[in-house]
Amino acid sequence: MLDYAALYEHCLQYPGSSHDFPFGPEVAVFRVAGKMFALCNIQQSPLKINLKCEPVLAELLREKYRAVAPGWHMNKRHWNTVTVGEDLNDAEVLAQVDQSYALVTASLPKKTQKILGLLPPRG
Repeated sequence: MLDYAALYEHCLQYPGSSHDFPFGPEVAVFRVAGKMFALCNIQQSPLKINLKCEPVLAELLREKYRAVAPGWHMNKRHWNTVTVGEDLNDAEVLAQVDQSYALVTASLPKKTQKILGLLPPRG
């Protein structure tokens, strides 16, 4: 089952990603260019991860999976809380992490996306 160490490794493999603990030593926030794409309480078991999501997809995922709920302490239209170990396997959870990162980076200025290597070089 996915744990914090695996989530940490997965999140920090993205270009420009970082993490910090702005809400105290137990809540890890993963960011790209200063924008949050994931957060979780590292001491919570099972692990629950808040992830950004397109609003329509967020609703569909909530309807389909017990593991997906409106984002706890977040804008519930744009964020889901995913509980690890319920009816989503680890690969599906990590796919939602990937989608969250992609959604956040897509909203970054083109200059920032280019610096991160997310845009093809012009030529």
